Amino acid sequence: MVDLTTKLVNVIGDKTAKPLEKAFGMRVVGDLLRHYPRRYAELGKLTDLSKLEVGQHVTIMARVASVKNYSFGPGGKRTRTEVVVTDGTGRLTLTFFQQAWRLKAMGDGSLGLAAGVVSQFNGKLQLTHPDWEPIDESADPTESSRLSRGIIPLYRATAKMPTWKIAQCVEMCLDAVGPMDDPLPEPIRAARGFYDMSGSFEAIHRPRSEKDWQVGRDRFRFEEAFVVQTVFAQRRHALEHERAVARPPVDGGLRDRFEHQLPFTLTGGQRTVVGEVSADLSRTHPMHRLLQGEVGSGKTIVALLAMLQVVDAGAQAALLAPTEVLASQHYRAITAMLGDLAKGGMLGGADVATRVRLLTGSLGAKARNASLLDAASGEAGIVIGTHALIQDHVQFAELGLLVVDEQHRFGVEQRAALVDRSEVKPHVLVMTATPIPRTIAMTVFGDLEVSTLRELPAGRQPIQTTVVPYLERPAWLERGWERVREEVGKGRQAYVVVSRIGDVDEDGTNETSSLVELHEELVGGPLHGLRVGALHGRMSPDDKDATMNAFAAGDLDVLVATTVVEVGVDVPNATVMVIMDADRFGVSQLHQLRGRVGRGSEAGLCLLVTGSDPDSPARERLDAVASTTDGFELSRLDAELRREGDVLGAAQSGVRSSLRLLSVVKDGAVIDEARAEADALVLADPSLADHPALAAAVDELEHSEQADYLERT
Repeated sequence: MVDLTTKLVNVIGDKTAKPLEKAFGMRVVGDLLRHYPRRYAELGKLTDLSKLEVGQHVTIMARVASVKNYSFGPGGKRTRTEVVVTDGTGRLTLTFFQQAWRLKAMGDGSLGLAAGVVSQFNGKLQLTHPDWEPIDESADPTESSRLSRGIIPLYRATAKMPTWKIAQCVEMCLDAVGPMDDPLPEPIRAARGFYDMSGSFEAIHRPRSEKDWQVGRDRFRFEEAFVVQTVFAQRRHALEHERAVARPPVDGGLRDRFEHQLPFTLTGGQRTVVGEVSADLSRTHPMHRLLQGEVGSGKTIVALLAMLQVVDAGAQAALLAPTEVLASQHYRAITAMLGDLAKGGMLGGADVATRVRLLTGSLGAKARNASLLDAASGEAGIVIGTHALIQDHVQFAELGLLVVDEQHRFGVEQRAALVDRSEVKPHVLVMTATPIPRTIAMTVFGDLEVSTLRELPAGRQPIQTTVVPYLERPAWLERGWERVREEVGKGRQAYVVVSRIGDVDEDGTNETSSLVELHEELVGGPLHGLRVGALHGRMSPDDKDATMNAFAAGDLDVLVATTVVEVGVDVPNATVMVIMDADRFGVSQLHQLRGRVGRGSEAGLCLLVTGSDPDSPARERLDAVASTTDGFELSRLDAELRREGDVLGAAQSGVRSSLRLLSVVKDGAVIDEARAEADALVLADPSLADHPALAAAVDELEHSEQADYLERT
């Protein structure tokens, strides 16, 4: 007998195991058994050929309608065999070269499975050199387990490992594997009518009825959610027992003084979230909270009030930003908002003032040493920086709060560095301007409490978004450049955003606008005479800062930039954004980008320039962005339009590798259920001592090389 950790090569042999490992990363029996069928074919039910798409790797069940050999080449020595198969309503051609024997082997009316990549020739769909497995309908069903069951599992496959070869390997492993420890406790299985682990693998790989594979699939979908939620339940339980220093509000302190001098009133949503964060900071276990909100919803004010509360309580706050542009932006904005409250110990400083310091890699030696000294001595109550903040030589007198902005841009170790280095666990506030659908937040940020800002501050100006299809309507793009000139003529500014700097596209073509080319074209053409600058990630930090500062100061009329301006750049005088090749950007990214305009007293305009086909999915995305400015609605749409792996993102590779059946977009009810069960189980058995199989599954997920998704803050 073998178990799930037995190497595949020991069960199916080296010749078969190697292509499976190369194609799918399978090394052990468990890897293969968790390669679940994509769908099932039933004998007697043919594939709907009308639903095939060019480029798909498909496995179809169809009946041969005709077979014919054609000769071609010098002397007619080469052959092409065309096998036309049908589902009764549509037809598909299977094309084979130099395989004339197919004429006899694939007779009219015979049934079989064909696997290959759909292509198009002379306007008709075809499979070229597909794998073909005949199904002998006259055979005794008891002699063929696949026929006797009547349901044929179809797997994600490759040319070298077609679905039936994978099915044969699965059968060998199922026959060899012994009893299995089940991570799903028996009461949870019983309540839902699930089979045990062995029975579930049998049901999903060798079903005898439709109900079989459905129950098996439901069980493994729930198991995936349950294991992930158990990890988070343990983390939340551990956090409840970790100790932190309470940082309650201080009457008459910095926070009160700052709030009283604000020139505007906080929104209802801001007041609610400020209350949640303040209550968390006042407790003796570490706050771990995610603050998500629309572009311009006022997250920075909420974070600043939290930082001031911590400074009032005698500690320090650090704000970690992903780029120097954003760190510098935060520094300028916060010092401007605080005014004399940011001049602690300096001439003109208020009596309860603190210091705000910036720490980035490009700072000069003098400024850097001053920031390091003020952080170490405690003179700087607030330190704002990039990755430079997490270097070992950066010391804080007493770090009480870590604010992480746009946290998805940081690696696990980077986020953890400041927290782990502190003698007393600091409170942690994570911010994102990308709205996250609830079920995704539960799967990706399950160890964080979530606060949401939906309401925009009073006076926030609307943004009109228009799709500009320049191939169909070239005059619209010309009018777009005229609109830029008109806004500049009124004393305002504009962004032009491109998807690449100057190299060729990923596919090796030059079909999209590059920053370098477009900058030259605009300066010499439609924007001639305007002050046009360029900003991109390959510039030196000094050059980037100089360009951004010039734009912020009004010394540039138009900024041609890559997505370096996507997050945090705040120039209230900018009213127009032209996004070139907008179909190259995701829905959420487009929403983020357009949030850079309309931040002052004037309405914003965003032009989405595209050459995409009017009926394409790309145009559908752009039309959706143009139709609403509700970031939460767009985030839901974005999640539905994208693949599951893209939704979770590269930083969540561990959870991506563990989710084969669970969709964080569609399976909200399953995730809710799994979280409730995991919370109850961990409350009763925090260490999972009574559930060793579940503990092993949790341990494997947490300590796998890919467990980056467990957002360690």
